[in-house]
Amino acid sequence: MEQNGSDRRISKDDLERRFKALQNDLQGKVENKKQTLVAAAGAGAAVLIIVSYLFGRRRGARRATRVEFRR
Repeated sequence: MEQNGSDRRISKDDLERRFKALQNDLQGKVENKKQTLVAAAGAGAAVLIIVSYLFGRRRGARRATRVEFRR
């Protein structure tokens, strides 16, 4: 591989340095996304529980027998 007219070889240290930089960059991005995903999953779970509760109440109200007591 030629760069600026000189023949330069890629050393093991060059590769390791590049891979570490890439890995650190990716891990930083993953950590930021991880927090967002955890928050979104928690909010989604809360919404699911609330919706299930409301539909359960509605279904229970339709099935329940209403009995009136007169004096």
